Amino acid sequence: MKNEKSTFSVLFYLKKDKMKKSGLVPIHARITINGKQTQFNTKLEVFEANWKSGRAIGKSMEIQRLNSMLDDIKANIRSHFHNQLMRDSYVTPESVKNALLGKEEEALTILSFFEQHNDQYKKKVGAGEATPKTYSRYELTKLRLTEYMKDEYRVSDLPIRQINKVFIENFYLYIIKNHDCSPNTAMKFIQRFRTVINFAQGTGLITADPFANYKLKFEYIERGYLDKDEISRICNKDFASKRLEQVRDIFIFSCMTGLAYADTRALHPRHIGRTSEGRRYIRIRRAKTDVEAFIPLHPIAGQILELYNTTDDDRPVFPLPVRDVLWYEVHGMGVALGMKENLSYHMARHSFGTLTLTAGIPIESIARMMGHTNIDSTQVYAQVTDRKISSDMDRLMERRKPAAGKEAAD
Repeated sequence: MKNEKSTFSVLFYLKKDKMKKSGLVPIHARITINGKQTQFNTKLEVFEANWKSGRAIGKSMEIQRLNSMLDDIKANIRSHFHNQLMRDSYVTPESVKNALLGKEEEALTILSFFEQHNDQYKKKVGAGEATPKTYSRYELTKLRLTEYMKDEYRVSDLPIRQINKVFIENFYLYIIKNHDCSPNTAMKFIQRFRTVINFAQGTGLITADPFANYKLKFEYIERGYLDKDEISRICNKDFASKRLEQVRDIFIFSCMTGLAYADTRALHPRHIGRTSEGRRYIRIRRAKTDVEAFIPLHPIAGQILELYNTTDDDRPVFPLPVRDVLWYEVHGMGVALGMKENLSYHMARHSFGTLTLTAGIPIESIARMMGHTNIDSTQVYAQVTDRKISSDMDRLMERRKPAAGKEAAD
C-alpha cells in the first residue's frame, strides 16, 4: 500500500467452527489492506448469543471489558499500520499482523527469506523448471552467509533491515579471504544474495533495497571462442568413430544456435517450430536463467537437426552423455584436430556470440537469441570482437611497415 488513500479496515468475527464445549467461541481479527487480507486469533472468547456485528453485546462488566480489549487491539493495529506507512511508504496485512504479534523481526530475517526462497526453488527443481546444481549453489550461499554472520557479528541471523552496502561488501571480502575464491566467484555469491533480496521484496514484507547503492562488478576474463575457419575445420573433419561424429554434430549445433549444454540436453521436438514464412526456429527457456531464447535456425543447424530426433517428443533431440563425458570427448576432438587451445563445449556458445556480432547482428537480437537477462551479458562478446578488430588492424599495420632503409630510399 503506497498512500493513506488506500483501503484499510479491521474486522472482528467469530470462528464458529472452533466453538468449545463450554459454548465459548474464539474471536478472530481480519486485517484488510487494498483488498488483501490476513487473519489471526485474538485469544479472546465470547458466547455466540453475546455477539453482533463485530462487537460483544450486553451490559455486564465482562462484556464491557471484552469490548475494551477489542478496541485496544484495533488501536494497536492502526498504530502499526501508520508507523509502517510512515517508515516504508508501503504496508501489507501480513507485515501489520507480524508487528502486532511481535513476530516482525523474526519474520524478516536474512536466513528466513533464504529458506523461503530455497524451498520454493527446490519445488522448481522437482517440477523440472530449475536445475539441482543451481539449487545447491543457493544452499551454499546461505551457508556462507550463516558463517559470515557467526564469525563477524557473533549472531546466528540478523534482521534484513540491517543489510547495507558495508554488510554486502564485507561479505564479498569474507568469501575471498576465507574460501580461496576468485573475485568473480565471490561476486557470484553476492549475485545470488541479491536474487534472494529481490525475492524478499516480492513478498511485500520489505520495501527497502539494500542493493540500491551496490553495483555487481565482474572482472573481464578472456573467453575462448572459434572463428569461422576453425568451425569449418571441425565440420569437414572425418572422425574415426561414430561417437565423435555425434559429438562434432552437437558441438557445431551449439556454435550455430548458442545453446549451452543444459539447454541442448533439454531440447525436445516441441521446442522447434516454423514461422508463417516457413523459417525454422528454436524457442526454449534457458535452464540457467529461465529466460526464453528465440533462435532462428542457421542452415547448418537445420541440416544437423535432420540427422536426429525431431518427431518423438518423449525423447530429447540429441543423445547427449553426462556433462563430464561430453567435456572429455570435446577435448579429444580438439586434440584430433591438432588445435593449440584446449577445446571445451562452452566455447561453442561463446563462438555463437562472437560470430553473430561480427556478422553485424544487433546486440539486442543476440541477447534474445542467447536468452540473456540483460544486454550487459551480451556486451562481453562485443568486447571480444572489438579487441579482435584492433588486433587485426595491428597486424595489418605490421605487414605494411616498410623495411629498414626503404623509406629513406623512397
